[in-house]
Amino acid sequence: MEVVMHHSEQLRTRIAARIKLEGAAGMKLGAHSEQVRCLTFHDYMAMCLYDPDYGYYQSGKVRVGKTGDFYTSSAVGSIMGEKLAGYIAQQVEGYGGCADAAEWGAGTGRLSHQIIHEWEQAGHEWIKQMNYSVIDGNPVHLEEAQRVGKQEGRPLRLAGLRYMLPKETEACDWQAKPTILLANELLDAFPVHRIVKREGQLWELGVTFMEEELRSEGGTFQYAYLPLSDPLIEESLRADGIHLREGQELEVNLAAERFIDWMADRIAEGMFIIVDYGHEAVELSASHRMRGTLLCYKDHRAHDDPFQFIGEQDITAHVNFTACRRAAEKAGWQVIYYDTQKQFLLDQGLLGDLTAHDGSDPFGEAARRNRSIRQLLLGDSMSESFKVMVLQK
Repeated sequence: MEVVMHHSEQLRTRIAARIKLEGAAGMKLGAHSEQVRCLTFHDYMAMCLYDPDYGYYQSGKVRVGKTGDFYTSSAVGSIMGEKLAGYIAQQVEGYGGCADAAEWGAGTGRLSHQIIHEWEQAGHEWIKQMNYSVIDGNPVHLEEAQRVGKQEGRPLRLAGLRYMLPKETEACDWQAKPTILLANELLDAFPVHRIVKREGQLWELGVTFMEEELRSEGGTFQYAYLPLSDPLIEESLRADGIHLREGQELEVNLAAERFIDWMADRIAEGMFIIVDYGHEAVELSASHRMRGTLLCYKDHRAHDDPFQFIGEQDITAHVNFTACRRAAEKAGWQVIYYDTQKQFLLDQGLLGDLTAHDGSDPFGEAARRNRSIRQLLLGDSMSESFKVMVLQK
């Protein structure tokens, strides 16, 4: 616990110092207007999650699973891995059995291991010439992924299995043959710009602090108003037909749009499968969403205060799939599939996987599998909010 608190305090001090040295002029929120120095919320969130020494995704313990702060859909049995494996196998066969694959933001590699296991069980011959890359920015996650992979002890039939940090992918030649890239709950973890409409004008939320409070245990960081830091923010809103109401807040994920564009340059031919929670722009900017969708996760509990547990909690926002589609088509991708995760699983024949049993053993394999299927189809957090978008190039 002492190490965790030390890292959090170090990061808090580092962010405060950057605000003091580099902060732009903004207006502090409150009864009286006061000019302050501040970072954009985007830059604050980026430091909280990706600071090279103390960022949530860059250091510390395993962040996903029972001992972490949140679960992904791959934790609900092996169903999601099986269905994605079947879908990707169809696409690989469409390329004549000649394609490489990768998962970006793979965490501890659970989903990738499930997919590879399914391919091996199915006896696909093409895996003998496939290179598979497990990519994650957290070295602890990669170490755990390799440990679990070795523990399973299966003879590996893949031509190559690599565990890589994002910067190491620069050595990957994704131009040589078709590449299928999977991103499961990746885009929601990109830093977002937070926008608010006040007195008829769009402002960007920034983060400031009161210097005399720097040594206090809480309350150091506060919101402030800034002029929009990037003209692409307003351009993105306009392109998606978003008109905010007075006082309404919204997250704009320019990083997701840029990542989709960047991948179009990296991959000459192939596919990009995006699985994430989010909605179309019209839903994200609806009247019942006046505070946006930003949430923080700590010890499997959700709250909306990004100024707590600095560097020790996940910060996330729903993905704007209207913006993803727009960015994809502009970059040269074609959207060949888009629907809820529930519908994707149904399209892949999930109902046929339900197993009849007499109920005498509620902890048996058949009962557990049926519960996993029910949770994926009916669970509040995974049925309609999660979407699957498949891009092809």
